[in-house]
Amino acid sequence: MSDDGYRSQRYREGMEHQIGSLGLTLNAVVWWNSLYLDAAVKQLRADRFPATDEMCARLSPICCDHSNFLGRYAFTRAELDVGLRPFHDPAQES
Repeated sequence: MSDDGYRSQRYREGMEHQIGSLGLTLNAVVWWNSLYLDAAVKQLRADRFPATDEMCARLSPICCDHSNFLGRYAFTRAELDVGLRPFHDPAQES
C-alpha cells in the first residue's frame, strides 16, 4: 500500500470514529430530552392542563434550543440522587 493509500485509510477510519461518537452523543441528548418531555407532560397533566395525546404527538426530543448538530456539547455533572432538575418557572423569570 502506498503512503497516500495508508493516510487515506487512516483519515477515513478517523472520520468513522468521529461520526460514531457524534451519533452516540446525539442519542444521549435525545434520550435525556425524552425524559424531561415525559416529566413535563406528567406535570402538566397533574396540574390539570389538558395535555392531549394529539398535542404530545407533536413533541420532539430533537427540537430543543440546547441541542445542536455541530458536535460540541458542554456537560456538567448531575447530582444523581436528586433526580431530574426542576422545570423553569416563568413567574420567577419575570
